[in-house]
This record gives sequence, structure tokens and C-alpha cells, in this order.
Amino acid sequence: MTSESSDLLAPLDLAFWSIESAEHPMHLGALGVFAADSPSAAEHAAELLAARAAAVPGLRLRIRQVLLPLGGAARHPAPGFDPLDHVRLAAPVRDFHAAAGALLQRPLDRDRPPWEAHVLPGADGRAFAVLFKFHHALADGLRALTLAAAVMDPAARAEPPAARAQPPAAPAGPPAEPPAAPAERPAPRPPWWRALDPRALPCLAAAAPGLAAAVPGRAAGTLRAGAGSLRSAAGDVGRALGIGASVARATWGTRSCAALTSRPTGTRRTEGVLLDLDDVHRVRKTAGGTVNDVLIAVVAGALRRWLDERGDGSAGVAPRALVPVSRRRPRTAHPQGNRLSGYLVRLPVDDPAPLARLAAVRAAMDRNKDAGPLRGAGAVALLADHVPPLGHRVGGPAVAHAARLLFDVLVTSVPLPSLGLALGGCPLTEVYPFAPLARGQALAVAVSTYRGHVHYGLVADAAAVPDLERLAACVRAELAGLVAACDDRTSLIPGPRAT
Repeated sequence: MTSESSDLLAPLDLAFWSIESAEHPMHLGALGVFAADSPSAAEHAAELLAARAAAVPGLRLRIRQVLLPLGGAARHPAPGFDPLDHVRLAAPVRDFHAAAGALLQRPLDRDRPPWEAHVLPGADGRAFAVLFKFHHALADGLRALTLAAAVMDPAARAEPPAARAQPPAAPAGPPAEPPAAPAERPAPRPPWWRALDPRALPCLAAAAPGLAAAVPGRAAGTLRAGAGSLRSAAGDVGRALGIGASVARATWGTRSCAALTSRPTGTRRTEGVLLDLDDVHRVRKTAGGTVNDVLIAVVAGALRRWLDERGDGSAGVAPRALVPVSRRRPRTAHPQGNRLSGYLVRLPVDDPAPLARLAAVRAAMDRNKDAGPLRGAGAVALLADHVPPLGHRVGGPAVAHAARLLFDVLVTSVPLPSLGLALGGCPLTEVYPFAPLARGQALAVAVSTYRGHVHYGLVADAAAVPDLERLAACVRAELAGLVAACDDRTSLIPGPRAT
């Protein structure tokens, strides 16, 4: 059996599979824009994707229910897998993001491997885009990147680093209706959970060393090993209780931002923002912190600008951002599914000073890093490990509804390889990651850096946020404002005195 063979869904994967509904699709993805080298570049790209997908074992896996453990599910190789069921070539489109939003809102077929790749030829013939769409039960952002990289040109296929998963517009006007998905045609064919009462664990763990000391020989060693396992289990239960307490505290006395909450409609809009990475480094070097701190602070400032422009106001607003953290280890095989924890950060939207907002984000992130990704309210995903499969199936909808009580917006970062990617010899020029939208929330933000640029991918409920392009413009304006504030600070530093 290969590493891609049939295996049970991990608890977090099962949670994502269980909470999905027609109004709440659990999709993540990315929109890659490629420079076209010929009028047939998009068609050739679709052919390549179909041919290469057939050779990637992870793309052949579908998710099916199993008898045991009760309520569980597993990934199985799909019999008769046909990549043409997943790779689609659309008619030419003028707006890649309008097409991507319409495609992201379409539910994936749960009877087939839960992914799709849509090739979108540009109407001007100078570029084409590929929208990769994955169900969150199949992959987290880093795993999805690995699968997508496997169908790029061979020279570009490199395992991405296992790193933390973080993170002139026209006047706004609501569309008459959600944009229709582009017309498609098939791509051209190429030539248990073990039951143990957690209340007993501390007592068993404390008693086991004494029992082991009274038994000679090999049996003593066996019991000592068992004592260690029980202490470890007791520690897991204690950690879970600590996370649960942190989650409860995080929901006390909070006031949700109305603009970031929404009745789920299942509709989606996307926008992309391209920024210069050098500007981010200028801010980081002047104000301190990490690149990720700057990128999160940009989100906070953009939300402030956007709320003030649309008349909602930013006074007293400090939404809670969930910043996912990868638990994958560097230089190890990338298993299927999700390996995630997270940090919970208050975004200082109500602070009028750009550099003060950055300092607040930096301090919050430092506190989270000191505590580590296995503690605090942001590590709520780890609680999935303490719920049996049937609990996920029965309680999934309730958990989905509770997401808005814990956080207001997802801000995640997906690392990309530094080398240039290409498809059919056409270089990848832009890539916008898209995060899943939690039930009851209006916005999710994902960000990647690639070849000297920062790419923000914005996903919103189309009915709740008809002016997503204005938020995109505010992201650009906020980075410019941070650069200007840093330049002003530098100009106030006295130079060397003349002698």
C-alpha cells in the first residue's frame, strides 16, 4: 500500500466533511494566472492537467462512509477514476475573479474525489487562469499546494516548505445577481476511536508507576511504558480542557462586527490584490516584527478604511481573527488531510494610527507564539481529536453554527515555493489563495508571497459583501499608508551631527 491508499479520515478532516451543506460549501483553492504563449495555450493546459492528474494518487481518492468506527469515513481510491470529470475548460472570460467566485460556490460531487481544476481562457488571449478547488476534508492549504504543484511542469515540481499557515477601483455597486459560472466543456482528452473515561486518566497515571515498581523484569518495563502513555493521555485531556476554557473566555463580552457576519447564502465573490513584497519589507525593517505581522496589520487597517467608507464606522471595532498554524513538520512526508492549529488575534481596527496597529498585532502574535500552537482559543481545531467519529457526524452542524462565536474572520497564509511555476511552458504570474468561508461569516482572507509580490485572495459571501472590490482597494491603500508612516518616522530620526 502506498501512502495514498485507503485510510480513515482524521477527526479534523471528518469535522470538515460533516459540517458542509449547500449553503455552506467547505472549499478552499487558488486562482493561478498564467501568461499565454499562443491562442491554444489554455486548451493545451487543460490537456496537461487531465493527463498529469491521472498520475497523482492523492487526486484519485474519494471519501466514503465506513462501518467502523461508527460515523467514520475513509479515503478510498475511486474505481474508474477519470480526470475529465474534474478538469474543465471554460469558454473565454473577461474577469477571472468573477468566474472564480461563481465556480467556488458550486458544491463538489461528494461521490467523486473532491477536487476540480477549471481552466479559464482570457478573452484577450494574452493570459489564462486555472482555478484549483479542493474540499477541506481532502486537504489543508499546504497539502492542496502539494497536490496542485504535482500537475505543474516537471521542473517546477518541488515539495513546498512546511511552514506556518498564516497569513483605480470603480465605485461599489451590488450586482443584479451573483455572477454566472462560465460555460464549460470537458477538457480535451490527452494522447475508533478507543473509549476511555478521561476522569480516570489522572488516577491511573498516578498509580501506574507504583504498580510497575512492584513487578520485576519485563512486566515492570511494560507497565512503566503504560504509565508514560497514560500520563501522556492525561496531559492531552488537560490540554483539551485548557483549550475549551480559553474558547469560553474568548466568547465572553464580544461584540461582532455586523459587516463581517452574514446569513449563509452559499454565494461567493472573490477579489485579488497584488502588492510589492519590497514595500512589506520596508515596513518590517522600520517598525519591527515579521512579514506575517505586517500582512495581518494590513488586513486590520484595510478593514478600518472599508468600514468607514461604507458608513459602518470603525469605532470600538476589534474583530477576532483566526490565524491558522500548520502542524506539519519540516522535511517530512506530507500526509493527507489537515494538520492545523491556530492563533486568535484581536485586530486593532479601532486604532487610527497605522504603526500602532502594527505594534498591537505584533504584540498579540508574540503572545501567541510564546504560548505555542497547542494552547489557547486558537487551538480549537485540536478539540476535534477528542470527539468520536459519530460525534462529528451528529454535532457537525452545531459546530458550524458556533464558528462565528469564536472568531470573526479567517486570515491565513499559504507558503509558496520560491522557484517559478509554469504550466505547459506558460509562466505563473499571479496566484491568489482562497480560504473556506465559515458559516455565518462574510469574509475570509488568504495571502501568499510569490516571486517578489504579495497576493491577497479575498473570499466573501456575495450577498453580504457586494462591494468586495472596495475592500481590495483598501488593502492597497493600507500598505501605502504603512510605507508613508514608516517614511515619516525615518525622516524624524536625526542624522549624524556635522563636525
